[in-house]
Amino acid sequence: MRPVSLSRHRRALIAAVLGTASCAGIGLVQAQEMPKSPVVINVIDAAGNLALTQGAFEAYQAQNPKLVSKFTFTKAPAPEIPAKIKAMQNAGRSDIDMIIVGTDALAAGLEMNLWVKLFPDYAAKFPKLQENYLPNAYKMQALAKDHGLAIVFMPAGPLVEFNPDKVKTPPTTPQELLAWCKANPNKLIYARPANSGPGRTFLMGLPYLLGDKNPADPINGWDKTWAYLKDLDTCIEYYPTGTAAVMKELGEGSRDMTLTVTGWDINPRALGIVPKNFQVLPFKGMTWVNDAHYVVIPKGVPPEKQAVVLDLMAFLLKPQQQAMTYDKGYFYPGPAVKDVPLSLAPKDSQDVIKEFGRPDYDKWLAQFPHAVPLETKAMVDAFRRWDQDIGTRKTK
Repeated sequence: MRPVSLSRHRRALIAAVLGTASCAGIGLVQAQEMPKSPVVINVIDAAGNLALTQGAFEAYQAQNPKLVSKFTFTKAPAPEIPAKIKAMQNAGRSDIDMIIVGTDALAAGLEMNLWVKLFPDYAAKFPKLQENYLPNAYKMQALAKDHGLAIVFMPAGPLVEFNPDKVKTPPTTPQELLAWCKANPNKLIYARPANSGPGRTFLMGLPYLLGDKNPADPINGWDKTWAYLKDLDTCIEYYPTGTAAVMKELGEGSRDMTLTVTGWDINPRALGIVPKNFQVLPFKGMTWVNDAHYVVIPKGVPPEKQAVVLDLMAFLLKPQQQAMTYDKGYFYPGPAVKDVPLSLAPKDSQDVIKEFGRPDYDKWLAQFPHAVPLETKAMVDAFRRWDQDIGTRKTK
């Protein structure tokens, strides 16, 4: 009988040790060892984030050649990610080691239970996390429900962007926007919310602007929003599947107006896709619907690779790496942590923001209240409802 007794004793001892470690905030991270030889880390960018962070990835590899032999980067539309990862996990494969997601793919993956739980298991890798985050960025971190890490932050919108040569009296309320659209059919454009930051920011900002009964409940609390979007649909030709196509048409002159966010205002003008003189305005009495990008780890990643990804995630939150996220205004301002002024950014980033940024942004950001996007299930529900009721026949 001694072997049975000893086995039970060992199990009890292991359970006690693990329980103590967890209570001490150490969690399982201490059990993960770094690889004994450099590994390849496979990254999917489903948020258009690499413009902000690829330099930081390269810096990490340069500083840690014994951990990472190379990064491979793949870009994919956010709506494709959940099915891709689910199929990989069902097949018992681990082809992807980390994914950069917006709130769209983050929410869909949470609903399908695809991501590794990071907190409190690996909290020791991210000391004083709440103290380090900007307050509104920390509120965005809560959306990850302990299964992701916010690495960049943008107080997004929604904002109206327009060609001042074609739009002499720009709309500043949803009602004025609708009236302008009907008077100028097919000249307003925005992208499918499930794959567009500006598209989903507009979608989530409307309930605040229209006075819907519950901005957090797209199914039972958005009666005014869904009615408005159906009315607006009558003067919109089609909905592109991504924001880049919207900006291309706006810049080429086939459209005169779109709904945008801070980064998608600055960056296309800096790149010459949209003319520099195009203007933006906030809606009267608007609520900023903030945005963030996250790193998530799909379940099934080998422990030694997961250990490297966790170390990289902590590296991405350091001030020097965060300063790179000013980039060319793509996710303006970019940093998610405190004490990362523009003066820390590379000179070309400083030059772009000075030339293409807008002094009014600081005033507007202070003037209007801020809100986090929808919770996971509600966001998925909102995308599904928009696809079914609004974009079914016009998305391409």
